[in-house]
Amino acid sequence: MKKQQQITKGSELMQRKSGPSKVTKMAVSLSAIMLLSACASGDGEATASGEATAPAAGAACTVKVGVAGSQTGGLAYIDVPNLEGFELWAEQVNAAGGVDGKFTIETVVKDTRSDAAQSATVAAELVAEEISILITPGDADPSIAAGQLAQDAGIAAVSWFGSSPILPLAVGDHMFSNAFGDNTQAKVLADHATEMGYKNAYTLGSPDSAYTNLLPGYFKEAFEANGGKVVGEGTFSMGQASFSVIVDEIKALSPAPDVIMTPAYEPDFPTFIKALRGAGITAAVLGTDGIDSPTTLALADIAEGVTYTTAGVLKNEGAMSTFFTDYNGKYGKDPETIYAVTGYELGLTLDAVVKQAQSCDADAIWQAWSNLEGAQGITGAISYKGGDRMAIREVALVEIKNSERSLVGTFSPDPATVPKAQL
Repeated sequence: MKKQQQITKGSELMQRKSGPSKVTKMAVSLSAIMLLSACASGDGEATASGEATAPAAGAACTVKVGVAGSQTGGLAYIDVPNLEGFELWAEQVNAAGGVDGKFTIETVVKDTRSDAAQSATVAAELVAEEISILITPGDADPSIAAGQLAQDAGIAAVSWFGSSPILPLAVGDHMFSNAFGDNTQAKVLADHATEMGYKNAYTLGSPDSAYTNLLPGYFKEAFEANGGKVVGEGTFSMGQASFSVIVDEIKALSPAPDVIMTPAYEPDFPTFIKALRGAGITAAVLGTDGIDSPTTLALADIAEGVTYTTAGVLKNEGAMSTFFTDYNGKYGKDPETIYAVTGYELGLTLDAVVKQAQSCDADAIWQAWSNLEGAQGITGAISYKGGDRMAIREVALVEIKNSERSLVGTFSPDPATVPKAQL
């Protein structure tokens, strides 16, 4: 994982995986409105009035994929590898004649710079180019800003791997995510804690983002429903230099927690766990997908035993070995994070959607996406039908052993037992 920088949006602190605790509709500038009204030529024929028409269902055409992604800034650690995986898929599909041998893929990429306002501007530009689908950043805040533009235009939008379940609630029925929800991964962590026999938990979150703010609450609800007890709840500010005060608070708890759950990620997670272990606290630590990175593995003995949720285990073996070979062949390196795999899987999902839609039309693609069942990814099947427009996919539980990822298991919790999403 690349070293990240914090970025400032107005007076609000925004880092990767950040999102709003309260969501407000973003006003669209006059220039964006003018862009939306502009007409771009597509694969369809023009009518006598000059208005473009979509190709007939089943006819060969080009699926135009608009990518409003964070090529730079704090979210680049998610979006760049996702894009690399997706473009590998697109290259392979086009070389084989397109999806179903007739639907070619065109990708138009614009940098959102990890900023919500820029995401809205970029989304307006892409919508004006008559895209078939919009891909948004792997985070709630900019995805909501961009997704609202797609929603208004009747175009499906899907986040690279934004896991906050507030996404579809805040935007509407055209917003999807390639990720499972934070409430789902919290349930997996709570069930694991219960299975391990942990009785008393401490949670550590941050009000600076939806991800770090809501995940501890989801965990608490699920853990206490299992019979456990959260004996302490701490908060931190993203990017704070020291966790000594929080560690002292944990040491003073009675009863002492036997497990600590936090959705913190770098630079905060490494700083926290170094302080925790340095103070002699040996309680088990549970994390979330934000720490699935080489930085966490590089913590060596300090991170030994840390267990976290993610999309899958990044290893050059089994079903993932072909991906490693192809990715290395295109980019001259091995993938460093699971996000490269999830980007490729988003391509596989789009493949299944277009085959079902038999069209490049935005509305047909949205309907097919809404009703998708059992698209086969590298890490497992991916569905949307009957869900909340977050991906219905397995959650992998991974433990760090000897600085390597080790699979504990994959899980699909009963939706009835998963905490409800909070907007």
